[in-house]
Amino acid sequence: MFRKKGRLLAHVLTAVLMLSFVGCGEKNPGTPTGQGQAETANLTGSGSSFVYPLLNQQIEEYRKGNSNITINYQSSGSGAGIKQVSEQTIDFGATDGPMTDEQLKATKGGQLLHIPLTLGAVAVTYNVPNAPKELKIAPTVLADIFLGKITNWNDQQIANDNPGVSLPDSKITVAHRSDGSGTTYIFSDYLSSISPEWLSKVGKGTSLNWPAGLGGKGNAGVAGVIQQTSGSIGYLELAYAVQNNLPYAMMKNKEGKWVPPSLQTTSAAAAAATIPDDMRVSIVNAPGADAYPIAGFSWALIYKDQTDKAKGTALVNFINWSIHDGQALSEGLHYAKLPASLVSREEEMLKSITFQGEPLIK
Repeated sequence: MFRKKGRLLAHVLTAVLMLSFVGCGEKNPGTPTGQGQAETANLTGSGSSFVYPLLNQQIEEYRKGNSNITINYQSSGSGAGIKQVSEQTIDFGATDGPMTDEQLKATKGGQLLHIPLTLGAVAVTYNVPNAPKELKIAPTVLADIFLGKITNWNDQQIANDNPGVSLPDSKITVAHRSDGSGTTYIFSDYLSSISPEWLSKVGKGTSLNWPAGLGGKGNAGVAGVIQQTSGSIGYLELAYAVQNNLPYAMMKNKEGKWVPPSLQTTSAAAAAATIPDDMRVSIVNAPGADAYPIAGFSWALIYKDQTDKAKGTALVNFINWSIHDGQALSEGLHYAKLPASLVSREEEMLKSITFQGEPLIK
C-alpha cells in the first residue's frame, strides 16, 4: 500500500516538474532565478525580418519543452513591429533599428525596454553574370551606387578595386526595402556615417525616400528582387544571402581592410562598442582591423510593466531562455552569439519587468 502511494506521489511530482517553465534542457548557471510554474499563454510578436530565421527556430525549439506556451511571431518588418507594440496590439516587438526618444514617449503602455536578442551582418549582395564572389565595393562607391550616381557595373570606380575582374557593361539596378525595416536602418546608418552626401540627401531610418531602385518587402522580398533581376545589387541580413545562395561583397572597414560579413567580423564590430544602459547602440563602421562595417543588434521590445501576469511571465521566461540556451542556435544560422558580459546586463533588465509592481522573475 505504501509503495503504491509512493509511486503515485512520484508520478504527481514528475508531472508538476514537467509543467515548470524553465526553458528547454538544464538552466544556465547565470540565468535569473525565481521562475515559477507558468500558466498556459498565447503570445504574439511582430517586427524584424532580420532576426526572423533565428527567432523562428528558437520558438520551435522552446516549444518542445514548453507545450503550454504558444508564440506566434510575424516577420512584418521593424517599422511594423515598433508601431504595433507601441499601440499594444501585440505582446512584444522586434527591431534592428532602435526606437527614437520621440517614439518611446508616444507608446501607450509606458516604458519599453530594448533587450538584445542577437547581432548580425548586413551583406551587400548582387546578381552580376560571371562576376566573382566577394567582389570588392568601397564605402563611397556603395553610397554613390545607392544614390544613383554610379549606374554601370564597369564603372572605373568599381574596376579600380577589382583588378583583373571582367565587369560587364550593364546597368546597375538597386534593390531596397519597400517596408519599414531595421535592416534598412543599419544599412542607411552605415551610409550616413561614410557619405556626407547620403547623410544630407537621404539620411538614416527604417523608411527612406530612395533615390533609385526597386523595392521588396522584407529581407525575403529583396532577395527575390535580386535573384530575378540581372545586374542588381541590394542589402540583406547575412542569413538570407546564404540561404538564397547569393554572392556578397567584401567591404572596406574603418581601418582600410577588406573584410567579408561573417560571425567573426560581426563579433569584432560588437567588441569595440560601448553599450549604454538602455541598450540602444550603433555598431556600424566600428574600429578594429577585423570589424565588418555594416553590422547591428536586433532587440526585443517589451513593456517594463506587464498587464497580464501569465503572458508577462511566459514572455520574460522565453526571452531569458533565448539569450541563454537559445544562443546555441545562432552560429548555425550565421548570427553572432551575444557576448556574455552583455547577457549578464540583460538578466538585470528582465528582473526589472513587473506585474502590478511585483517582479515576474527574481
